[in-house]
Amino acid sequence: MQRVTITLDDEFVVELDRVIASRGYQNRSEAIRDLARGGMRQAAEGSGETGQCVAALVYVYDHEERELAKRLTHLFHDHHDLSQAGMHVHLDHGSCMEVAVLRGDAHEVRHLADHVIAERGVRHGRLVTVPVAIETEKHAHDGETSHKHTHLHVRKAG
Repeated sequence: MQRVTITLDDEFVVELDRVIASRGYQNRSEAIRDLARGGMRQAAEGSGETGQCVAALVYVYDHEERELAKRLTHLFHDHHDLSQAGMHVHLDHGSCMEVAVLRGDAHEVRHLADHVIAERGVRHGRLVTVPVAIETEKHAHDGETSHKHTHLHVRKAG
């Protein structure tokens, strides 16, 4: 077994200790190993997605973290083809929540989300994906002349 040292802020340790008490863990190491396994399973499940998707990436970050806003902006500019829209919410004096709507290849969307969530200063992050099929269709709306445009059709699960 290897010893690994991590640094956690005080609020996180209080939250971790609550989980430890409520689930009956014997110590922090046992709890962290179990929680890490669960996170690794969740990451593995999400990494098998293929095809096109639309997604919402929701994350909370410390807006005082040095250069974080700049790093996040660069990440989204580097993947501008995936980014459709965003919303910014001030939660308190130090925390902001962003909701980014993404669209594209599921693997590329997951890759971008993983990088955003892994940035130092990002406290929470979750990606919700919806598999879609992209089709260009020709039809009319409300008596207008028929024209072609792209539709995203939600694929059935499984």
